[in-house]
Amino acid sequence: MQYRNLPQTDLQVATVALGCWAFAGGGNWGPQDDSDSIATIHAALANSVNFLDTAEAYGDGFSERLIGRALKGRRHEAVIADKPAPGRETPEELRRACEESLERLGTDYIDLYQQHWPNRDVPLAETVGGFERLKQEGKIRAFGVCNFGPTDLDELLKHGKPATNQVAYSLLSRAAEFTIQPICRERAIGILCYSPIAQGLLTGKYRSADEVPEGRARTKHFSGSRPQARHGGPGAEELTFRTIAEIHRLAERYGLSMAQLAIAWLLTRPGVTAVLAGARSPDQLEQNVAAAGTSLPDELVSGLTEASEELKAALGDDADPWDYRIR
Repeated sequence: MQYRNLPQTDLQVATVALGCWAFAGGGNWGPQDDSDSIATIHAALANSVNFLDTAEAYGDGFSERLIGRALKGRRHEAVIADKPAPGRETPEELRRACEESLERLGTDYIDLYQQHWPNRDVPLAETVGGFERLKQEGKIRAFGVCNFGPTDLDELLKHGKPATNQVAYSLLSRAAEFTIQPICRERAIGILCYSPIAQGLLTGKYRSADEVPEGRARTKHFSGSRPQARHGGPGAEELTFRTIAEIHRLAERYGLSMAQLAIAWLLTRPGVTAVLAGARSPDQLEQNVAAAGTSLPDELVSGLTEASEELKAALGDDADPWDYRIR
């Protein structure tokens, strides 16, 4: 496992972190056995994956409680990134949310506490002030944000600097590269990449848009007329699956799985601190670990980048895969 510094801290975090949303099960993920989830967290620690990302909104605190159970007596082995539920950005609500999460996690500090989505009804000066007070009190080590575009980042940076910005970023979702990535690099804000395999599209198990389950066929890769889609746009279905086919061809040529290749490619991108890869079993976790140790030749990195350029241009610079909330 390779490690990179978590900005504004002395912490070294695994470059492929464990995303813990799926542990909540439910409509997005289907049934999930708690024993499998706990075994996956223990497998992460055994494989030197020390970085866990969760949120209050993941199962209404269920993911946090499960992490607390798994880390009992082992809290010192993990770096926990957490998020209050959207709508809890006032200093008072932020404090309450933090204290509730601390109780569910069974710990007295959170390493990285992140605003889950921008809330333009609460001044960022107030939210940043709330984060800073939590830092001063030792309840959190650093604060970050998620899904902040250039306009929100510019406003945020007037009041303080987050350690990280967590955004959807993959070979199929490269909107962050237009303006978010340059701002983060210039200001030394680490990029955390979520949805690195695009909700399964980059595993190769779907060969057409019609094979993708309804709950996953709602990003801007798909027609806005599909069930559960809310973006209202035309999508880019033919181009998306043509791009996937080319990535699959490159994976076969170099003897790598598509998921392994997709994660390894992200780790070559400038400004990336870590890739947040979900896993629901120890076997899936070990596949992610293999990606962390994969060094891609320069010609493969270039080939993947070129293969996804047309889709990047077609989808544009809005980094919200589902709607148009990021600006």
